[in-house]
Amino acid sequence: MTEAKPVEDMNYEEAFAELEAIVAALENSQQALEESLALFERGQLLARRCAGLLDSAELRVQQVNMRLPGLPEEDAPEG
Repeated sequence: MTEAKPVEDMNYEEAFAELEAIVAALENSQQALEESLALFERGQLLARRCAGLLDSAELRVQQVNMRLPGLPEEDAPEG
């Protein structure tokens, strides 16, 4: 079995793909308890990594919007 890539070195797509695989494996529930716990712990790290990367991307978008105030930020509902 290959060594898992450190979570902090993963980009969003890598982390999300591994997280999906872990969720599928846990839903299958064919692992021993210790393996399931290890998968759960890794999944938690991956979920935090994804959330952090999304937060960072959102902050970057907000910073761009502040530098370019003439651009619409989002489609506002008409009403």
